[in-house]
Amino acid sequence: MPYPTPHLEKLTATLANDKLPVADHPRIQAAISTYQAWIADLDGVDGTAEQVIARMVDLLNSYRNYIDVDLVFDSTEDFLYRQKGQLKLDNSVIEEFLPRLVGHPKVLPELQPIGAVLGPTPSFSATYFNSSLDSLRPGGGLAIKTKNQDFALAKPLFLMASHSHDFADAVTQQTYISYVAAECKTNLDKTMFQEACATAHDTKTAVAGARYYLLCEWLDMSPQSTAPTDIDEIIILRKAKRLNSNVRAHYSSAAKRRQLRGEYLGFLQANPFRADMFGRFVGHIRELIRNEQPIETSVLQTGYF
Repeated sequence: MPYPTPHLEKLTATLANDKLPVADHPRIQAAISTYQAWIADLDGVDGTAEQVIARMVDLLNSYRNYIDVDLVFDSTEDFLYRQKGQLKLDNSVIEEFLPRLVGHPKVLPELQPIGAVLGPTPSFSATYFNSSLDSLRPGGGLAIKTKNQDFALAKPLFLMASHSHDFADAVTQQTYISYVAAECKTNLDKTMFQEACATAHDTKTAVAGARYYLLCEWLDMSPQSTAPTDIDEIIILRKAKRLNSNVRAHYSSAAKRRQLRGEYLGFLQANPFRADMFGRFVGHIRELIRNEQPIETSVLQTGYF
């Protein structure tokens, strides 16, 4: 199955945006070419699991610095920088990178026989029946709700409902059931943390055995324990805090960005994406895949399970 391309979709959508300044058109076109070279480089990585993760994260840092600095920060116009939150050119890079990392045959060979779907996925969250006695519908009006996950390790799920034991006049629904879900944030603040807590609860209510992770680049809040929540772990991919707002305020104009380019690039280079953090996320998935049912004789020998 081909990998999803959410970042490429954001690039092409930006190029088609009527508000994109004329001066930025060739720069977005060049970014698409750079993106294609980045994907080719990622597909060509080989080695041990640790070597693959390290090399792929190096490529991620290089490409992401290109997007953040060469494309957005260096623009002579202010559109790309001021509209970062809406354009999502930055955080969509992670959404595209994760499936390629997790799905690499040398990183998680245990994943290959499962045949899972990897990447941004509309995942099953609830079932309901849209019918009543005065408005009877086939299959009770079977309907499902889904939740878009930034990253999911999911399997297709097909549901069928009918009022007849032989499933005459049945209604069918197709969705995906996520066993590992992750929300990807550029900056994690308290509001985002609370929203993620709610999403994690809904995810685990729908699928009892699911795991939910929150991946963020920069920490923008005081750390809080995940123990009383349904989040399995929060992973800070750069192991760093976000730049202070008074510093970021200086970057709103092209003239100021030119003056402060070295400072901004230095901050990114001093706080790159960390291979060990991606390795930790991969390790959680590996542990889940290898979590075999306990054998009675082994349990009685150890005395616990």
